[in-house]
Amino acid sequence: MRSRLPPLNPLRAFEATARHATVAKAAEELNVTASAVSHQVRVLEQSLGVELFVRSRARLKLTPAGEALLPSVRGAFEMIATAVAKVGETVVAGDLVVSAPLSFTSRWLARHIGDFLHRYPAIKLKLIPSNDDKEIYSPDVDVCIRYGEAHWKDRAVTLIEHPSLYPVVSPALMNGPKAIRSPDDLRHYALFCEHAGSWMRWLMEARVEHPERMRILEIGNAHIAVEAALHGQGVALGDSISVRDDLVEGTLVRPFKATVPSRHPYHIVRPPERADSPLASVFVFWLEQQLSESA
Repeated sequence: MRSRLPPLNPLRAFEATARHATVAKAAEELNVTASAVSHQVRVLEQSLGVELFVRSRARLKLTPAGEALLPSVRGAFEMIATAVAKVGETVVAGDLVVSAPLSFTSRWLARHIGDFLHRYPAIKLKLIPSNDDKEIYSPDVDVCIRYGEAHWKDRAVTLIEHPSLYPVVSPALMNGPKAIRSPDDLRHYALFCEHAGSWMRWLMEARVEHPERMRILEIGNAHIAVEAALHGQGVALGDSISVRDDLVEGTLVRPFKATVPSRHPYHIVRPPERADSPLASVFVFWLEQQLSESA
């Protein structure tokens, strides 16, 4: 049943939009952009295969499907809020082992984990940078964040997010002697990525002529590809989770709006017997909340 649940972020966007009847007020409440809220609602609609809102220039109106969904979603969030409040009344303490891919760990988790440590000082956290399935079935690992197709038997699986892919480049390279103003300008630079096929998909989406002539370098790991771009060595194909902080900080620039979906989504994977443990639950709730706020 858990594998069929929609991700939390689109549900939050739907509930806030339905309550305010406007995307702008929902975005203000969730502290994200209006476009991010609209995107999350569309993700939920695509996941469910129905339209949830009648869209017009005036206030949004729920469709019959939206009206049917809203009470359950609203009730679920109220239950979560109550549960979190109860957790906050007691000290959550113990050992927690989390495994996550290197790019996710280094580019996003490492920049936000201090907030978790501040909120839960009695939790002794250990992070394992890995996307290997062996940790999924290890008795010593409590929570795994995994990039893949969700074919993990006998495990509780929850979708986090399906990232978008787009080029990112350092500001210095962007405006250097060979300035990047159109996708065709990318032929002057090395194009870094983990899998060459992803760059080819983006180049075709951007309608670049003769993409096979581009200099694409498979560099082994998305984290290393982004590091190379940060240091002005070329252009990386970044995903919307791993590079979002760099774009906010201005250390990387996104030169084009064109995107393609990543090959797989990110999931939370847990042993069923520990899926609802207090330690795993507070980490997963914190993770989903932080990803939503930084979207």
